[in-house]
Amino acid sequence: MANSDTANSTEPGTRRLARVVLLVFLLTFMLSRVVVFLIMDHLLPDLYMHMGQTHVHHLNYGIFLLVGTGAWLLFSPPQGHQRTLCAVLYAIGLALTFDEFGMWLHLGGSYWQRASFDAVTVIAAVLALIAYAPARRNWTRRHVVAAIIVTAAVALFGTMLTHTLRARQIGPKLQQLEEAGPK
Repeated sequence: MANSDTANSTEPGTRRLARVVLLVFLLTFMLSRVVVFLIMDHLLPDLYMHMGQTHVHHLNYGIFLLVGTGAWLLFSPPQGHQRTLCAVLYAIGLALTFDEFGMWLHLGGSYWQRASFDAVTVIAAVLALIAYAPARRNWTRRHVVAAIIVTAAVALFGTMLTHTLRARQIGPKLQQLEEAGPK
């Protein structure tokens, strides 16, 4: 059986696409957190979409990207470089949607819910395993260590962010900014 990564040089293989999804997913998640913080702290202009008095959260953009990507894959499967574009759009949609996962569980809750970060950590770890792990029967100690390191690195980002926010008393400030809304 041919390896999907080398079967056709014009089409990226499954592992390469999984790596693209992992990278774009992590970058989108981190960028969305930074942008939201900067908007809430009035260091960036209000980029939020409002429909009347309703704030449209970015998880909605993610849902639309996931729906569009799914339709594209189902009705007109991409070939060649379009597969990479499809992977990028999927990863952005996945990150935007799961960045606000806590809001799925607690409607009207704070953007900064721990459940959102935990969901992103789990998804990133699964994507990392898909992207980098060989078949389970071929795992060596090195593969186990690499999987642990990737998972720990993602968890460390969230832990450092959470600790920093609490240690500097930014958590209450974020809550106040969120309750006040954009200017």
